Amino acid sequence: METQHKTAALPLALAYAALIVYASLYPFADWRDQGIAPWAYLSASWPKYWTGFDFAVNVGGYVPFGFLCALAALRTRHDASVWRAVLRATVAGAAVAFAMETLQSYLPARIPSNVDLGLNTSGALLGALLAAGLERLGAVAHWSRTRSQWFVDDSRGALVLLALWPLALLFPAAVTFGLGQVFERLEVAISEWLLDTPFIDWMPLRQFELEPLVPAVELLCVMLGALVPCLLAFMVTRTVARRAVLLPLTLLAGIGASALSAALSYGPEHAWAWLGLPVQVGIATALVAGVLLLGAPRRLCAALLLVGLVIQLSLLNQAPESAYFAQTLATWEQGRFIRFHGLAQWLGWLWPFAVLAYVVATLSRRGRPAG
Repeated sequence: METQHKTAALPLALAYAALIVYASLYPFADWRDQGIAPWAYLSASWPKYWTGFDFAVNVGGYVPFGFLCALAALRTRHDASVWRAVLRATVAGAAVAFAMETLQSYLPARIPSNVDLGLNTSGALLGALLAAGLERLGAVAHWSRTRSQWFVDDSRGALVLLALWPLALLFPAAVTFGLGQVFERLEVAISEWLLDTPFIDWMPLRQFELEPLVPAVELLCVMLGALVPCLLAFMVTRTVARRAVLLPLTLLAGIGASALSAALSYGPEHAWAWLGLPVQVGIATALVAGVLLLGAPRRLCAALLLVGLVIQLSLLNQAPESAYFAQTLATWEQGRFIRFHGLAQWLGWLWPFAVLAYVVATLSRRGRPAG
């Protein structure tokens, strides 16, 4: 029975629901009323053409949501039965899927489907049943005990951020582990919003052109990007020995996610094309630095994380996105990855800033042990 820790499943379920909303309603443009009930698709005939990819996406996309919802119900309501948790998770998945399909009636780029609704609900049910099975086998209780042994009491936020880090890396980054490179796109977006308005003159003129990163600076960005999640893990891990286990596991998770991203973007034969010399040295340097910091107090790890993350964000946002990288983004935004566009892109943009907010809140919290 979990008494000291709050479950990380609930915030993960909410985050996943937000990503479902974004992925389902992207590009949020050209909304219109067709003059029919938005739920008319429920009685429509089944589509004539269907692919295995459509089936996998609609079922698989909701499996994690159902799993997390059921897990959250099991961990937050200790008096709830397993099957009641499955029912709640399935109903939650069906409600989200119904809302998404209904809203898609107003988007010309989307076609609502009763088949999609059924597959989404089935995915949520499968995820909930998986959580129920793990609960019956004692795996959930075992994880709760393991978490108590490995991590400090108030570790939910850090664990959620660590779980989201590999997902954030799936969207291609101009620099390996270089999350949060938003300045250039933000500047363009604001300019487009203010175009043809008097406020466009309020936009400050940039006094310098963004220059590509030299290899030494790229190496530093890679090293800091790899070290930041390791320091985040150190902040909530109880012992040096367990930090020593999490350090290589965290780095391997980042490397694996980067390889998968490259395989999705350029093809499986190019899965390791990103692993150039600056990246290799940067990862090795992060590993050495992590080893040296294994015994550091948690407050020191948090302070170093803040400094490293601010330096990395500053360096990344003084560099432009290359034309080749922009072409890669077009593959994701306009091609077969459009359903996953919101799933990873916003994570890649916002993850570093969420970490900054979490660490600042942790350091400012009164009564926090010094380590």
